[in-house]
Amino acid sequence: MLKSRSFNSQYQQGMTLLEVLISLVILAFGILVLANLQGKIQLSDIESYQRTQAILLLSDMTDRINSHRLNAASYASATTIGTGDSQPSDCTGISSTVSAAARDICEWSNELKGANEKIGSTNTGAMTNARGCITQLQAPDSTAGICTPGIYQIAVVWQGMVSSATPTITCGQNLYGSEALRRVISSQITVGLTSCQ
Repeated sequence: MLKSRSFNSQYQQGMTLLEVLISLVILAFGILVLANLQGKIQLSDIESYQRTQAILLLSDMTDRINSHRLNAASYASATTIGTGDSQPSDCTGISSTVSAAARDICEWSNELKGANEKIGSTNTGAMTNARGCITQLQAPDSTAGICTPGIYQIAVVWQGMVSSATPTITCGQNLYGSEALRRVISSQITVGLTSCQ
């Protein structure tokens, strides 16, 4: 009788050890899942921050064009503005009385490059590889009987962190490796003609 109790006791101790090991495996798996979830949350936060920055930059250029509506066509550019462009880092040499558009584009380029915030000498105030495009979609025409307003598209593009749907707007196309990493937001401005009734 004593022998069977001893065997039962040893068997019971072995089951407890097995239960502890199974619990540790389940706990380790749960921690791995939480770590993966935390990484995805951080990527989502970065994407959200970049989109907010892009909206602010888009709004800035929209306001600049709206404040110089009569010269809106001089803002249109055939090339991208921002990362990789030839705009100077100091726009004070560009007189705003000669060309408000040239000064505004230079300042916007520096904003796209993140020059407003720095850590040491590195620009950190914008999205990754931020660029902008200003395209004239429709030229203004004040011919009698036609009288069409000018329509301009402003787009801000940057490199996303994870793949997404490919944007249809062509600004910054083929500059980010995979098109699934290119992010775009855009806005259109319609500039009416004062000479039309």
